Amino acid sequence: MEQSTVASAEPAGARGTGMRAAILTAFGEPLVVEEVRPEPLGPSDVLVHVDASGVCHSDVTVWNGGSGMPAPMVLGHEGSGTVLATGSDVSRVRVGDRVIASFVPACGNCYYCLHDQSNLCERGFDFMAKHTSTRADGTPLRGMAGLGTFADEMIVDQTALVKVQTDLPSEQLALIGCGVTTGVGAALNTARVTPGATVAVIGCGGVGQSVLQGARIAGASRIFAIDPVELKRKTAEQLGATDLIDPSQGDPVEQVRALTEGRGVDFSFEVIGLPATIVQAFEIARRGGTATVVGWARSDATVTFPAAMLMGGEKTVHGCIYGSAQVRRDFPRLVQLVETGRLDIGAMVSRRIKLDEVNDAFRAMEAGEVIRSVIV
Repeated sequence: MEQSTVASAEPAGARGTGMRAAILTAFGEPLVVEEVRPEPLGPSDVLVHVDASGVCHSDVTVWNGGSGMPAPMVLGHEGSGTVLATGSDVSRVRVGDRVIASFVPACGNCYYCLHDQSNLCERGFDFMAKHTSTRADGTPLRGMAGLGTFADEMIVDQTALVKVQTDLPSEQLALIGCGVTTGVGAALNTARVTPGATVAVIGCGGVGQSVLQGARIAGASRIFAIDPVELKRKTAEQLGATDLIDPSQGDPVEQVRALTEGRGVDFSFEVIGLPATIVQAFEIARRGGTATVVGWARSDATVTFPAAMLMGGEKTVHGCIYGSAQVRRDFPRLVQLVETGRLDIGAMVSRRIKLDEVNDAFRAMEAGEVIRSVIV
């Protein structure tokens, strides 16, 4: 199929039909679902039909004002879709391609991309600030993380899209766009869990379930799933956890130590983003162990560690953004892991919802009723 250009394929909104999107208008207030008008495509822009979008806890962090991102904006950053139109300079994708959206672009030219750290691409903030649609009252809108997957369609830069060739359901591909890549990558790329290692995962939502699957794929001998919600512990057991820890029944640090001869684990992961649980991850890691912080904390949060344990315990604390992933390499790898049955994404999809139900998806997430709700 020939590549489209701006002249031959205008956004739906430019033809007068518009598109619907879930808009953050004020922090902590329900999202407003309304029709918006997409902006004309720039040379490197791609118009994507959003086939599926996961509802991630990071969306809640932005919604409640904890990220520092300004309103108004179209929320959503975990999605998959089909290319509808492309700008004149687009070369990475073509009309009709199935794509997974990356909430961090991979420009391929900046310092970090050239040093195998495209998850830290310098151009991310440029795309996040770009206005891609307009409300009926003329208010310009940006998409969360340069995307905005809580919509029928979205305009994104080509560097934020990865083409995939697979028959997997769109709802599963969407989760690769954030939670699966972040979690599996945290285990395989950031911490580099070793065969036979012991692992603890604090927080077993969508990203946490992916961390423990990454640890299982890496060959961990024992995986502790720590979460107060029974649904999440049971799902963790289904996906490879060997030990289930309910923190409401006592200090999880002491519970894990009691099961590891007082030492703690080789690798711990914090997947909530709270100072208290980050400290727990540090304490659960054994002497010489590694604690990896995956959860997105509020921009004003701080953490205090016992300084003596950093030196005397010879512990390592890792930060982790996007699972240290190189998306153009890792998205297809994750697709293959799912296709061969080594990675189970389907079990993480708790609910399939419509765009109008997005506010209830936030409620269900905070109530611990779901692993992931997916807008389809």
